[in-house]
Amino acid sequence: MNDAPSAGPRLSDRQRLHWLRLIRTENVGPASFRDLINRFGSAEAAIAMLPELASRGGAKRQSRIPSEREAEAELEAVARYGARFVAVGEADYPPMLRRMDLPPPIIAVKGDTAVGHMPAISIVGARNASAAGVRMARMLSGEIGREGYAIVSGLARGIDAAAHTGSLGTGTIAVLAGGLDKPYPPENVGLAAEIGERGLLITEMPFGWEPRARDFPRRNRLVAGLGLGLVVVEAALRSGSLISARLAGEMGRIVFAVPGSPLDPRAAGANGLLKDGASIVTEARDVLDVLAPLAGSPSISPVSPLEEPPDFSTPPPNDSDRARLMEALGPVPTPIDEIIHHTGLHPAQVFLILLELDLAGRIERHGGGWVSLLAADP
Repeated sequence: MNDAPSAGPRLSDRQRLHWLRLIRTENVGPASFRDLINRFGSAEAAIAMLPELASRGGAKRQSRIPSEREAEAELEAVARYGARFVAVGEADYPPMLRRMDLPPPIIAVKGDTAVGHMPAISIVGARNASAAGVRMARMLSGEIGREGYAIVSGLARGIDAAAHTGSLGTGTIAVLAGGLDKPYPPENVGLAAEIGERGLLITEMPFGWEPRARDFPRRNRLVAGLGLGLVVVEAALRSGSLISARLAGEMGRIVFAVPGSPLDPRAAGANGLLKDGASIVTEARDVLDVLAPLAGSPSISPVSPLEEPPDFSTPPPNDSDRARLMEALGPVPTPIDEIIHHTGLHPAQVFLILLELDLAGRIERHGGGWVSLLAADP
């Protein structure tokens, strides 16, 4: 395996505790977390401001903030499991994740973090895969892995499991939809344990979290973000694999697809991707030749510093400013730059008002810096 950087900025134990408390707070996602840190300088200072910010945003009730003891309990449970938390600016954080739009601020990892610094390709596909599809996924992952690439997938049955199995000896990354101790499906618990010993397990979900249906798109986002490209081996027309492919394309990753029989519904999604311009894959060389010029790109210096002094140089927005911004919002996603231009407010004021609304649960964040008013909001 490649050696992951060992030097660089690190959170103190107390900072890590408050980062975990902040990201585990209801209505705090990657976007609001980043804005809070940028505004107040630290997670601890941001936590102190959360009730006031949510109230200014019109929250009908206050979000529950995990206590220090609750965060300490999760940190201790993860450590007992042989895992740890890594923050977005730390050296062991996977570089390709850091290049995502709104990366998870803190992730739990188990295994060899050097695997997260290898150039990687994601391989996904049908859970009810054909024998030929499983064989193709295992072959691709093995041959690509032997050329120095990590293989990323989501630990699902079928194609995902075949991709992990084929790359156990060369470097594989499994992204979980639940906590590190709750791999899904149950039949892949043994495979997850082996990946935790020989490869790398990653999740942004709390320890002990049982995955729900709504958690799998979040997992798919990380699967797509970790790779230089993403290969779909088999996928029905409506499947999580196509969500992963769409997310990969939106992130600027290369989308590949293995063609299949038009008579097999499991091939309909991959064939549709090929019609839409995905790169065709019939052998590992089809992927390797495209990735070769990009293979060195994940080497990115760690972000520093992790927390900075707060910046209160811009006058805070008033009620008139908030009303003007609310008029600019609607159910249709709108770029934040357009909102700034339309309202004439200072960018820092716009970001603070959006942060207040986000913490109050009144807006939805979209990729690329777009926001919309939630439909239930008057």
